[in-house]
Amino acid sequence: MTLRRVLGLATLPTLAIVLYICFILLHPFLSSSNTTVLVTEPPHLTARFSLLIGILTQADNLCSATLPSPNNGVLVALEIMRFNDIIILNCNENMNSRKTYTYFSSLPRILLRRYDYVMKADDDVFLRLALLALSGLQPLQRLDLYYGFVIPCASMNPFVDYMSGMGFLLSWDIVEWISSSNVLANDNFGPEDKLVGKWLNIGKKAKNRFSNKPATYDYPGTNGRCSHDLIPDTVAVHRIKRWDQWLHVLNFFNVTKELVHSNLYSISFNG
Repeated sequence: MTLRRVLGLATLPTLAIVLYICFILLHPFLSSSNTTVLVTEPPHLTARFSLLIGILTQADNLCSATLPSPNNGVLVALEIMRFNDIIILNCNENMNSRKTYTYFSSLPRILLRRYDYVMKADDDVFLRLALLALSGLQPLQRLDLYYGFVIPCASMNPFVDYMSGMGFLLSWDIVEWISSSNVLANDNFGPEDKLVGKWLNIGKKAKNRFSNKPATYDYPGTNGRCSHDLIPDTVAVHRIKRWDQWLHVLNFFNVTKELVHSNLYSISFNG
C-alpha cells in the first residue's frame, strides 16, 4: 500500500477551510518520501485502488493556536509549497452551508487525475489507513459506492438513512455526478451528511452501500450508542477532542512504538 500526497487548489478569500489530502494505493508496501515499511498482506489481496482522503479543517488548526490569523495565509502557503498536501476551499467553515458540496463538486475540476474513491473526514477522527484499505475497501464495488457509518447509530442497515459526516466515502462516478448536477447546485444548504444521503436518494445513486460498524465509531463515552470501547480492528475513531483522548487512542494502537529514542526530547506516552 503506497501512501503519497497530491495537490489541488481552489481560491478562498477568507482562508477558512483547508484539507489535508492523500491517496492510498493498495500494494504490499507502505511508503513515504523517506521510508518504506513492509505491511503484512493476505496473499489474495492483489487488486489495486486509489483513494483520496480529504480531512476538512480550519486554517487555525494547521498552525499554533497562538498565531494571529493574518499569518495563516503565509504558513499554509508554505505547507502547500513544501508538501503539496492541502486544498483550500472557496467557502467558510460551517456545518450546514455548502462545505461538503464545495469539497466534492470541486475535485473533478481541480484534480489532474481521477480516483477510485473519495473520502471526506473530520479533523477529530483518527484513521487507520492500512485497516481502511485492506479490510474494508479492497473487495468493494468501484462504482456507485457509498461507504461509512450509517445513521441512526443502532442501525446496521446501510440503506436505512445516511452515513455520518465523521468520515464517509463515495466512488468517483458519484463525485463526478455531484459536480455536474444542476439539481444539487441548488440544494446544498442543511446538515451536510444528511444532505449527501438525500442527494443519493434523489438521484437514485449508491446502489452499493456499506456500513463499517463496529470498526468505525465515536470515542468511548462521547455520543451514546454511536460510541463504544476501543477495539483492535478499528478503522476510525471520531470525536477525539482533547489531547488526553488522542494520547489514549495513540497508546491503544501502539502508534508511538516506532519512535526512535533521542536525547533531544523526553516524552512519555504512558498515562
